[in-house]
Amino acid sequence: MENLHRIFRLHRLISGCHHPVPMMKIMEDLDCSRSTVKRIIDELRIHHDAPLEYDRGRNGYFYDSKEGKKFELPGMWLSPAEMHSLLTLQRLLSEACPGLLDTALSPIGEKIERLLESGHFGSGEIARRVRILSMAGRDIPDGIFEGVSSALLERRKMRIEYFSRGRNGSESRTISPQRLVHYRDNWYLDAWCHLRENLRSFALECIREIELQDEPCIEIPDRQLDGHFSSSYGIFSGKPENVAKLRFTPARARWVSGEKWHPEQKGQFSDDGSFHLEIPYSDSRELIMDILKYGPDVEVLSPESLRSVVREKIQDALKNYAAPFMAEDPPESSQPSNRK
Repeated sequence: MENLHRIFRLHRLISGCHHPVPMMKIMEDLDCSRSTVKRIIDELRIHHDAPLEYDRGRNGYFYDSKEGKKFELPGMWLSPAEMHSLLTLQRLLSEACPGLLDTALSPIGEKIERLLESGHFGSGEIARRVRILSMAGRDIPDGIFEGVSSALLERRKMRIEYFSRGRNGSESRTISPQRLVHYRDNWYLDAWCHLRENLRSFALECIREIELQDEPCIEIPDRQLDGHFSSSYGIFSGKPENVAKLRFTPARARWVSGEKWHPEQKGQFSDDGSFHLEIPYSDSRELIMDILKYGPDVEVLSPESLRSVVREKIQDALKNYAAPFMAEDPPESSQPSNRK
């Protein structure tokens, strides 16, 4: 494993230089002796057909590019650090996108793990050392992610049975999938709805059934998708009709000033250390939830309609704490025993 790693490093060193590389430079970069470098050079020439030549005049090694073709090692060569990065990416994808690339990446991951284990690099450490924490993520029914991914990448229409929480009922839709969106630990599908004849966003956990169609899906230009889904605040789509102006206390300003709430937000510090943030929005529901989580550290300055709704939400929350809290009696089974 170590020898393969040095071959890879020597190849990168030489192919990355525009002039012959001296022996001392190679020994320094590979951290090995002159005799070891000689063996690696021989192996690179003999076993990998590398056109590696030595220039006596400039005292260095270089690749003799035949017919203008740049030499590359056959197959996929990765350093241990790159292998670890790829395995970490695979773990992230398997956690965040179950089923999307599992079939394609699994064989590669197994091969890399065997290489790392043979070189005592401890690939098993990734599972122990990399944690992916999900908060408020909603479970997607079995097979839905895979079906949506297939329709999306194959560019095919799909019929879905979709449950609407607002109406507390399901209905059938035919849609042309455009993009998968991972937002706040949940997955959404941006698609053209043939029933509504407009763009819509569908929560994957609300899709109950999928049936791929033979017809190709309608293609919506990226600029139109961005204008519809990304111009307003949060997951809600539509052209922004309002701008929320928020003031954060100096104690919270240091954190909020580094946060990205919206691509077109505007923010600035005041002389007293507070932070003023302006956010465009069309639907205020998600914005209100984000404002309320900051409690006394934020104030809605405008518009008055948003300020009024936030005030009402706070007053409604206070009603839950108006009366003294009366703890329920513990279950009989948990009562302390009087027996001695």
